[in-house]
Amino acid sequence: MGAMNELIDAAAVHSAAAILTEAAPGVRWARTRAAASLLGDLNLRARTDLVAEALQEDIRGVPGAGYPTAAGSFRAALRFPEFTGWILWPVSEAAAALAVESGGAADFDDALALLAELTPRLTSEFAVRRLLRHDLDRALGAALEWTSHPDEHVRRLASEGTRPYLPWAVRVPGLVERPEASLPVLNALYRDPSEYVRRSVANHLNDLARHAPGAVVATAAQWLSAPDGNTGWVVRHGLRTLVKKGHTEALALLGFTPAQINVAGPRLDRNVVPLPGELTFSFEIANTGTQDARLAVDYLVHYRKANGSQSAKVFKVSTLTLAPGESRSLSKSHAFRQMTTRVHHPGLHALELQINGAVHGRAEFLLQGP
Repeated sequence: MGAMNELIDAAAVHSAAAILTEAAPGVRWARTRAAASLLGDLNLRARTDLVAEALQEDIRGVPGAGYPTAAGSFRAALRFPEFTGWILWPVSEAAAALAVESGGAADFDDALALLAELTPRLTSEFAVRRLLRHDLDRALGAALEWTSHPDEHVRRLASEGTRPYLPWAVRVPGLVERPEASLPVLNALYRDPSEYVRRSVANHLNDLARHAPGAVVATAAQWLSAPDGNTGWVVRHGLRTLVKKGHTEALALLGFTPAQINVAGPRLDRNVVPLPGELTFSFEIANTGTQDARLAVDYLVHYRKANGSQSAKVFKVSTLTLAPGESRSLSKSHAFRQMTTRVHHPGLHALELQINGAVHGRAEFLLQGP
């Protein structure tokens, strides 16, 4: 994370202040320059907030200035190719904050336009959240217009900026409470020519699956009724969380219907796994039915939590099709090592197989601490 923090360092702040001074000499930008010496050990988000507030204070320091002064300054700075990179995150945040502070519809709309101008230099997906929180419908109207923009970065902003659970971003309650609100944006973009945009659409759909699975499945079914060559991937990626949860309708939409199978296993290569270490397991699947069986094969690891209870996480093994009477042997290895995103607690764990959403077998093992 240390390297991430340095994406906004003292040099970047001084460079931006120098460009703004040349582009907009009517503002002193003294607080922005001073912010460079205050970054210290702050993380990237905190650095962004610090510099964004300094930019706003410099604008407010000009008598009678507000959002229009900021917008004019930032647009003038865009004439400089060096006005780019992560330093534009606090720039876009400052613009959005000042537009909301203004309270004027014209400033709000202009801020949306400004974020679209900034996003090819660095995504405005985080800053647009301020505007979505302030007036969801007005901001979504602009996002829908962005879906036909010639620049793929702006089209992606329409989808990425309106994701319900965008990482690093502030939450927009309305996007969770009204899951249908952002669907027109996704409907306009799921066949976008840019993979960059389509990946955002799939991630957005997957976000919606957390609280609106019915709407997600219905939307995916609609897309599959009018697909292009990329729609299958978009739908599969957008339904990935529902597939891991064994959601019957999502699985069926991808061709994974209940099947007559026999599962032997899982068999573990050891009962005690050192930390760090690796566990290998194997199993067999046989199609006992009279029709081909298309199978989504996953496994669950039931991790031990700090309080002694267990919490399951699903991992992918494979997708395969078995003819009637056909069987297949599979094996997989799973690593256990401490990570910033997962802390392992020694003790009893378990492993289960999940095939087309149905759980098969269970094997327990002991994770042994160093």
